[in-house]
Amino acid sequence: MDREFIAERQKGLQNYLNVITTNHILSNCELVKKFLDPNNYSANYTEIALQQVSMFFRSEPKWEVVEPLKDMGWRIRKKYFLMKIKNQPKERLVLSWADLGPDKYLSDKDFQCLIKLLPSCLHPYIYRVTFATANESSALLIRMFNEKGTLKDLIYKAKPKDPFLKKYCNPKKIQGLELQQIKTYGRQILEVLKFLHDKGFPYGHLHASNVMLDGDTCRLLDLENSLLGLPSFYRSYFSQFRKINTLESVDVHCFGHLLYEMTYGRPPDSVPVDSFPPAPSMAVVAVLESTLSCEACKNGMPAVSRLLQMPLFSDVLLTTSEKPQFKIPTKLKEALRIAKECIEKRLIEEQKQIHQHRRLTRAQSHHGSEEERKKRKILARKKSKRSAIENSEEHSAKYSNSNNSAGSGASSPLTSPSSPTPPSTAEHAPF
Repeated sequence: MDREFIAERQKGLQNYLNVITTNHILSNCELVKKFLDPNNYSANYTEIALQQVSMFFRSEPKWEVVEPLKDMGWRIRKKYFLMKIKNQPKERLVLSWADLGPDKYLSDKDFQCLIKLLPSCLHPYIYRVTFATANESSALLIRMFNEKGTLKDLIYKAKPKDPFLKKYCNPKKIQGLELQQIKTYGRQILEVLKFLHDKGFPYGHLHASNVMLDGDTCRLLDLENSLLGLPSFYRSYFSQFRKINTLESVDVHCFGHLLYEMTYGRPPDSVPVDSFPPAPSMAVVAVLESTLSCEACKNGMPAVSRLLQMPLFSDVLLTTSEKPQFKIPTKLKEALRIAKECIEKRLIEEQKQIHQHRRLTRAQSHHGSEEERKKRKILARKKSKRSAIENSEEHSAKYSNSNNSAGSGASSPLTSPSSPTPPSTAEHAPF
């Protein structure tokens, strides 16, 4: 219990926690959150998900759970189960269940209608939803299980069923994709983002784990996330930059993260990125600079249409005959527009708070710096000298007054002020 030892150990533990919380994947881990904030993360979400899924199966008996896919994703409140259809036992599907997030602004009725609309969405670069349903507190979706896994599984050479931390937190080999893959996958992802933006459908959840690989085709996952109001994987990054304040600009910034990961086989160490390592082509660096550089984060993101015109993607030929279809009724389009505005308003408010906190922290840091402390000491000494001189002058004036009084007789009243004391030479000396 030696005090010095405890202080040293405390400092070491704080450094340890700092390293964990600055690691993007570890900081979102359930164990870390439960340790740092046990009151808000005390619930057993797997148990809650199982209860909800069991209730669903009472009304839909054709589905059957094969096994829970533990820690498959990064979200604490989103759970996955491997499924099968009873009369097609060899076919494997994945059920995902998630409860509502802080950005759920749709009414319960509109929310449930939009979730049930997702299976009707047909696009060559969107992964098809087999079944979708929702209640007032959560949503449940079923998709086909893909043995190849996601784009992130390809980059990290991981097995799709393995836990998220095991797959991505400490890869054995770091290697980016081939230039042609970067160009093709990038173009496909931008095409589907443009499609969603044109439809007025908010996304904001682009990252490598939300892109399914089907042969040489990328297909976007988890369109339901924005309807549920879930936070983005990269929120802690773009919430630092006040010019990234629309869901369209969020998608472009997230695309920058994804492109970096495809290029270098790992995420950037920090954002904004000051300088980029050598890339397979300068055209890649040009797109990265427009989405992740200091200048881009400070001045704002380009539009998706602008990225599509850049040399990296403009010459990519897309061979698909599938015609996109996603009919959203006018009433639901309006509900989506209002919800999108609310999501953006909360983001802007959060960015404002972060900006104010940063300014305060900088001021406190500046105030506590060695240089500032020296300045304050010099000012304090000057103030002390002035005070001493003023006291000395006051004392001299009082002494002079008392002498004048004594000279005119004790009974004589003071009718005029005493002669002013000559100014002290010290008063005009340089400090």
